[in-house]
Amino acid sequence: MNHERSSSLFQQAKAVIPGGVNSPVRAFKSVGADPLFIKKASGCHIFDEDGNNYIDYVGSWGPMIVGHCHPDVIKAVQDTMASGASFGAPTERETILANMVIDAVPSIEMVRMVSSGTEATMSAIRLARGYTSRDKIIKFSGCYHGHSDALLVKAGSGAATFGVPDSPGVPADFAKHTLTAEFNSIESVKTLVANNKDAIACIIVEPVAGNMGTVPPKEGFLEGLREICTNEGIILIFDEVMSGFRVAFGGVQELYGVTPDMTTLGKIIGGGLPVGAFGGKREIMEKLSPSGGIYQAGTLSGNPLAMSAGIATLNILKQPGFYNALEEKSRVVSEGIAKAAKSAGYPIYSTRVGSMFCAFFTKNEVFDWPSASQCDTKAFAKYFLGMLDEGIYLAPSQFETAFVSAAHSDADIERTIEASAKCFKMIA
Repeated sequence: MNHERSSSLFQQAKAVIPGGVNSPVRAFKSVGADPLFIKKASGCHIFDEDGNNYIDYVGSWGPMIVGHCHPDVIKAVQDTMASGASFGAPTERETILANMVIDAVPSIEMVRMVSSGTEATMSAIRLARGYTSRDKIIKFSGCYHGHSDALLVKAGSGAATFGVPDSPGVPADFAKHTLTAEFNSIESVKTLVANNKDAIACIIVEPVAGNMGTVPPKEGFLEGLREICTNEGIILIFDEVMSGFRVAFGGVQELYGVTPDMTTLGKIIGGGLPVGAFGGKREIMEKLSPSGGIYQAGTLSGNPLAMSAGIATLNILKQPGFYNALEEKSRVVSEGIAKAAKSAGYPIYSTRVGSMFCAFFTKNEVFDWPSASQCDTKAFAKYFLGMLDEGIYLAPSQFETAFVSAAHSDADIERTIEASAKCFKMIA
């Protein structure tokens, strides 16, 4: 495929935007190529500036669950735009979407709208700290919760040590309040809790990890976190920015039957527009300004365009049979790719929860960041570029999730599996 215009646009962008992109993974650095510049999209297809057509499994990193440019979402945004794009004042749409979220997500009794997933997790942690009057938090290696200072932290020399900054610009004195455990390891959490008695405000986790590839929770992991938090007075936060409304209408907490104290959301509830939200128990949420003393604000929070897109999207998701059909599409494409790899003599480790799936380029089980990090990223890069040539658009990193939408047809899925078979033979 010809990518001359995308390459030219990338060179122009690099002169005025750091790295040529406004979010790092878009740069295609881990696959050794220049990024595609996208011109338009429709259904499950995106079109680049050179006119190439791709079947899209990125879906704007998750929110396009009903497909790009769904007519109901387009109409909702257009109708709202005709009345004004932003007021910095309350609108009825905020309450409508809030009620829809509360009805869907088991843990949420009250919700605050924000403009991004990073803002949602940052604010939820501040609220947890204010509510508990504690400073320390626990996060997990391989889970990503946005780029706020408290969360750009990696583990120190041992599982029970203080965190150290994972990015220049994060003060070490600030990072020391962040403790890092291993995903799917309750023992690592117990050690941190025991060594920091009555000092931990919250545990934040992607209940289905999506930022080291798709990594499901092991049996008992989420239940174990719930028990620890209940016993120790720690706030349990599920970061469902990616998984919320994606793996089930009520998210991971509905699917696995474990209810956190707070939940962060994003992606889907904005129907593709910038949005985030955090919510939880009423007694916690009422500590938030202006009803309480813990401050959080945002001029564009509850933006009417995003609220309208979210309402239209959730109304589509509520339709009978939506998730059953999406589950079947996702099963077929995920299993089809795994079978194609096996037939080519290049076995992979395949994971899927709902419409999130990943093909890990390793023969071994992946259940945490150390096991994910053993993947053959060079082989993945060859596969990615081969699939791109076949007209299949995947996330440009081994450690990202693929997303299936309701717009993917049987023919799209069949073509994806055939392209995978071809590409696995190429790298086997």
